Amino acid sequence: MTAMRQLVGEVLRARRISQGLTLRDVSGKARVSLGYISEVERGQKEPSSELLAALAAALEVPLSKVLLDVSSLLEVEEAAEAHIASISSIARGDVSASAA
Repeated sequence: MTAMRQLVGEVLRARRISQGLTLRDVSGKARVSLGYISEVERGQKEPSSELLAALAAALEVPLSKVLLDVSSLLEVEEAAEAHIASISSIARGDVSASAA
């Protein structure tokens, strides 16, 4: 499973790019170093709730929407993993998995 910090980074990067903003733009608005934002977007740093709020404000999007987008990505990943697990069980001949 993808780490939560990577999903958060993907959502923030997608928002920034869709608005045509650079890392420098967001850095100035959020008062967070450009390098740190870059690491968050690449999933290398786990952002605090305060940092997430500052980035959401800089992107002019409610923090709840950022978290909802992350939740949606997580839901898709979980469904894909469940599907793969189900197929693997069926391939192994696990009768209980095929009945589910």
